[in-house]
Amino acid sequence: MEGEAGKPAAVVAVVTEPRFTQRYREYLEKQQLLDRQHRLEKMPDGTVALPVLGEALPERHLQELRNRVAPGSTCRVTQLRDPVPSKKAQGGSPAQRLRLEVSRWVEGRGVTWSADLEADLPRSWQRHGNLLLLSEDCFQAKQWENLEPELWKTVASALGVHRVAKRGRVSPDGTRTPAVTLLLGDDGWVEHVDNGIRYKFDVTRCMFSFGNITEKLRVASLPCAGEVLVDLYAGIGYFTLPFLVHAGAAFVHACEWNPHAVVALRKNLDINGVAHRCQIHFGDNRKLKLSNIADRVNLGLIPSSEEGWPIACQLLRRDAGGILHIHQNVESYPGKTLQPPGSSEMEKEHSSYPQQIVTNQWTNGATRDSRRKMPSAATKPEWQRWAESAETCIATLLQQVHGKPWKTQILHIQPVKSYAPHVDHIVLDLECRPCALHG
Repeated sequence: MEGEAGKPAAVVAVVTEPRFTQRYREYLEKQQLLDRQHRLEKMPDGTVALPVLGEALPERHLQELRNRVAPGSTCRVTQLRDPVPSKKAQGGSPAQRLRLEVSRWVEGRGVTWSADLEADLPRSWQRHGNLLLLSEDCFQAKQWENLEPELWKTVASALGVHRVAKRGRVSPDGTRTPAVTLLLGDDGWVEHVDNGIRYKFDVTRCMFSFGNITEKLRVASLPCAGEVLVDLYAGIGYFTLPFLVHAGAAFVHACEWNPHAVVALRKNLDINGVAHRCQIHFGDNRKLKLSNIADRVNLGLIPSSEEGWPIACQLLRRDAGGILHIHQNVESYPGKTLQPPGSSEMEKEHSSYPQQIVTNQWTNGATRDSRRKMPSAATKPEWQRWAESAETCIATLLQQVHGKPWKTQILHIQPVKSYAPHVDHIVLDLECRPCALHG
């Protein structure tokens, strides 16, 4: 059914809290009242609207829902002004629906549909709730310019969203600001849920990597109860939140210099109920005044976090040391010699420190993390060589910062994702402990 100017007609829906949604759905299905042509919709206040058939829901059904099906539930009727068709109603794959609706709309505007236009349609995209994020390699043909902005309404309708944005290249400004343009809608704020953690952010201002989910899950399982942690590249809370919500860290110092990411981070700490256990340090982490406080330091920056290594060493507790989680993109081109850490100007400055370096020498006092020893058979030789080079460099830095030898141990090398052909994003877990001084 369509309303004025071809817009979908409003649909009647019954609204309740998320925890009662399944009970409502089962009742409405049994009574043959559930509208299967439209999707359930999350309302601004967090409740859920279930579309129903007909122009009204009889009072007897409302009473049944309130009193018997889900006692204590909110039960009210509303109208969905922009109902989103269900997948069943839309039919075909999303890409097929997009091609069909866009081509029809283009031809209705008197423009000839061509193979070039079809090849310029997106084949994949990211979906953030009711916002569609397109990649930069689509809708590039000149013909599209004359069809905007109505084109984006057609794209949104075809894919069942209300807002559309398009990705550009990440800005080389040090804050990894995404060059994302909002094409349809009032703002770019979205919400994403990973492992029970809510992340809110503005897609036009902040990055969000779906590929890091395995590392976020791993971080959530680490034994951090009672520990103080520093996250040197916190962003919107990708790793700060799993450390706080699931791993049980007592307190996290979160460092971030992108002001837009800081706004999102504050929101995310609040909505996940952990703001009282985190302090945000806005600005360049190389100028951080903290020292001698951390049981763990997370260095979640790629392609490399080397510039953060000296401050990470400064942050570790002098009496007990701690663990560094070091992210890196490692190349594995056949026949290419790995350039080890220490080749940059920052590392050349520290690599000639003359005192004794102690690595891979452990007593029986190893921590729980160290029992998850070293790489699996799937570890690439390039990862291992980089990890060993990083370990040597960190040992040098620790000695320079603290004025005495430290012992280091590679606990684990964790692959996160393939970043590009022959380039892997990995994480090195490196245990760092001060050597006991005798006599």
